[in-house]
Amino acid sequence: MLESAGYALVALLVIFDPPGTAAIFVAMTPGDSLAQRRRQALRAVAIAFAVLVTFALTGSWLLRAMGIGLPALQVAGGLLLFLLAADMVMGRHVLRATPEEERAAARQEDISVFPLAIPLLAGPGAMTSLVLLREQAAGEPLRILGLLLALVTALGVTLAALLAAGRVTRLLGTTGAHVIGRVLGVLLAALAAQFVLDGLRAGLG
Repeated sequence: MLESAGYALVALLVIFDPPGTAAIFVAMTPGDSLAQRRRQALRAVAIAFAVLVTFALTGSWLLRAMGIGLPALQVAGGLLLFLLAADMVMGRHVLRATPEEERAAARQEDISVFPLAIPLLAGPGAMTSLVLLREQAAGEPLRILGLLLALVTALGVTLAALLAAGRVTRLLGTTGAHVIGRVLGVLLAALAAQFVLDGLRAGLG
């Protein structure tokens, strides 16, 4: 349980990218008070948790209903995660909110639902990873519990980064946030490659 939970925690932290998300949060809420930022951060994390738990618990059933096997999901999920990793390393917007979406969100009073909860937190990468990890833990309640604990912990770390967003951004600076994001992107690319390899091995074996 501990090994699988640790694996899930690392994967989710890499995908959530708390420092990078905190920097985006600050950029999108320049005129908001600390109380407003706190409300939006709490609401976004709560929404992301509900979406991700629902997807983790029902995603595999939906896939089976569509006739999609785990190997296919592993390959497809690995490719999606690789796109997200490329996004992080190259500084592009493939699976994250686009600049147009970010500008639209900046004009809104509350960004907790979009784009903070979805797609920055509960995005394709997180959803795919949770379904894959949930499938790997099938039939083992302790591993499923470990996965949920990993999700809660990763979202808790992200929430702490959002609540301290101003201080985190000042501490890291723009360059520091970019460096961390790119290092995490490389780790995510390796995780994506492992998903693809596992899927190919299972499908061809």
